[in-house]
Amino acid sequence: MLKNILTVLLLAVGLCTYAHELNGTVISAENEKPLQGVGVYNKNTGAYTYTNVSGYFELDDISVGDVVYFYQLGFENYELIIDESHLDSTANIILEISAASLDQVLIVSKVNVLSSFVNVDLKTTPVKTSQEILRKIPGLFIGQHAGGGKAEQIFLRGFDIDHGTDIAIDVDGMPVNMVSHAHGQGYADMHFIIPETIENLDFGKGSYYADKGNFNTAGYVDIVTKKKIDKNLISVEAGQFNTVRAMSMLKIWDGENSNAYVASELNLTDGVFDSPQNFNRLNIMGRYNYNNFKDQEFNLSLSHFQSKWDASGQIPQRAVDQGLIGRFGAIDDTEGGNTSRTNIWMNHIKHFDEHSSLTSSAYVSQYDFELFSNFTFLLEDPVNGDQIRQYEDRTIIGAKSVYEKSFHLADHDKQLKYRVGVGFRYDDVNENQLSRTANRKDLLERLAYGNVDEANGFAFADLNYKCNKWTLNPGIRLDYFNFDYEDLLSTAYDSKSEDKAIVSPKLNVIYAASPKTQLFLKTGFGYHSNDSRVVVAQSGEEILPASFGADLGTILKPTDRLVVNAALWALFLQQEFVYVGDAGIVEPSGKTRRMGIDFGLRYQIADWLYFNADVNYAHARSTEEPSGQDYIPLAPDLTSAGGFSFKELGKFSGSINYRYIKDRPANEDNSIVAEGYFVTDFNINYSCKNWTFGLIVENLFDVDWNETQFATESRLMGEADSVEEIHFTPGAPFFLRGKVSVRF
Repeated sequence: MLKNILTVLLLAVGLCTYAHELNGTVISAENEKPLQGVGVYNKNTGAYTYTNVSGYFELDDISVGDVVYFYQLGFENYELIIDESHLDSTANIILEISAASLDQVLIVSKVNVLSSFVNVDLKTTPVKTSQEILRKIPGLFIGQHAGGGKAEQIFLRGFDIDHGTDIAIDVDGMPVNMVSHAHGQGYADMHFIIPETIENLDFGKGSYYADKGNFNTAGYVDIVTKKKIDKNLISVEAGQFNTVRAMSMLKIWDGENSNAYVASELNLTDGVFDSPQNFNRLNIMGRYNYNNFKDQEFNLSLSHFQSKWDASGQIPQRAVDQGLIGRFGAIDDTEGGNTSRTNIWMNHIKHFDEHSSLTSSAYVSQYDFELFSNFTFLLEDPVNGDQIRQYEDRTIIGAKSVYEKSFHLADHDKQLKYRVGVGFRYDDVNENQLSRTANRKDLLERLAYGNVDEANGFAFADLNYKCNKWTLNPGIRLDYFNFDYEDLLSTAYDSKSEDKAIVSPKLNVIYAASPKTQLFLKTGFGYHSNDSRVVVAQSGEEILPASFGADLGTILKPTDRLVVNAALWALFLQQEFVYVGDAGIVEPSGKTRRMGIDFGLRYQIADWLYFNADVNYAHARSTEEPSGQDYIPLAPDLTSAGGFSFKELGKFSGSINYRYIKDRPANEDNSIVAEGYFVTDFNINYSCKNWTFGLIVENLFDVDWNETQFATESRLMGEADSVEEIHFTPGAPFFLRGKVSVRF
């Protein structure tokens, strides 16, 4: 019996097609070098592939009359109509550089084809600050509430994700999220990324992807930085509130098969607040790229980031209403902090043949963090105040390898590809602590103090099977965790350890009704780990709460210049215990249910004019609380973002963009409401030869808006009783900056 099964399996895999095929290479007209990642798509059959590091492609199931497209963002599409001379022959395709536009992206049977269209947004309206990176993700909103130095608060799909608890963020395969962080689980500080170094974004909503693990419940974001730069760039910005930004990207080597560049960024500002922010941030990044344009590519990157700032924190609404302070004032202006991160990471791809490859990545990070906050003012300590200090010193080591192999089966309309990956991540966190302090100097009391060692080993596999118009993508992931916490507050040696494993199955189904229409159903289990201090406190119970989600949707491209996407989705989350870093306590939360609708539209109105808009609705509730008491604090229900951008209008380019978030509950019974906002930003650029002169305006119409809001109980000087109400960080008023840049 076993022999018969093995025979059938070998026949299924070994039946290679004897149908006609088309192979060849794709090169750039600009430098005559091979292009990697070019899409090759048969419009008639729906078959597709991508060029490898040598620019080579191989597309089976070719017949006379087929129309084959070659496409990559930033290049003009190339159309090849198959005749007898192309059958079983080699084609050399040359792509011409062109400004990014929607007609350069086609709908293929990929699980995350929407990412390709959103990258048109990125190319058309590049990000100007590190904060704007995540705003490119449809439905994702951010808020800053600590003077620009702290990681942003994130909102997506009915989640207040805090600083990253339910979204997995990577840069070139290196994780951004911090496990068991002093300030909060999943803390994701992206300020070490220089915006101009970003090449593209890959993102996905939901937990449907076998290669994504911890924190991938609401979604994931993979940021890909540039492997090389074409020209040197120097840019300087200056504006209100003593704001200065200087940035450079300089080539230091440009050889036949290798190149290198270094990028740097310096930010200085006093901020919009009455108390000067004294903010400074320095970024340096170097990257080396080697490509033999045959079967291997290697990237090595190093970066260093450091930042220091003062902050006015979140202020109570009553203090503003009573005239004690203005909107940009402070109750305790001794808040602030400093942080740094030094990284080295590498990526390597090896093609064994036209159908198999091994992709590997590895990284080491050294990170430190210190933050002073005061959320409740004089509630706990009327004499010294309620200031807290959070601190940690961390080293992260990790690696991952993924083997991929594709088959073309005997039936002309079938394609099969599988991936198998393994990897690990280890975090060594020393002196992870929460303390009560005064004026940043005096240590009053240590509330939590210990060392964390956390290891995560994982393996995953998925299969991509395309048959006619259908594509099936099943997958499975196994994660193993070991949590170790040494409590340094204990007089005796106190170290506890727990371990846990979780299996996360996935299944995605895509139906390509036509070259202009894709229908999809995505399902899968995900999870986010809890803080190591929670794990040992709960004796290893319910420490990897699972999520289950599903998306049913469509992507339509009725014309070459119009794309519409829509999806109905649901997400269920198990019971979990959350470690509240600001208080040093374990806070339970029950099961939750979220359902919603996503809608997006992208329209290339003209070669020079582009429009995009996304509208997202989410209904988020706790399933274990009575109606009226089941709201999830700060979970947004209705959001929208979009705008117009223009380019090459004479020598002018620019954009006008909006973002809107509706009023939302700030507590469980909706008795305290976080106010929504509608904010418009504008920028315009004038180019003359190698020079560009720009004007950037945040909050064009100078509206009053609150960037972050919380329902917090606090007590002010002279108050006999505490008050629970909205505490907020005001959003920037009209903020004008000028910019000058030169390329050479």
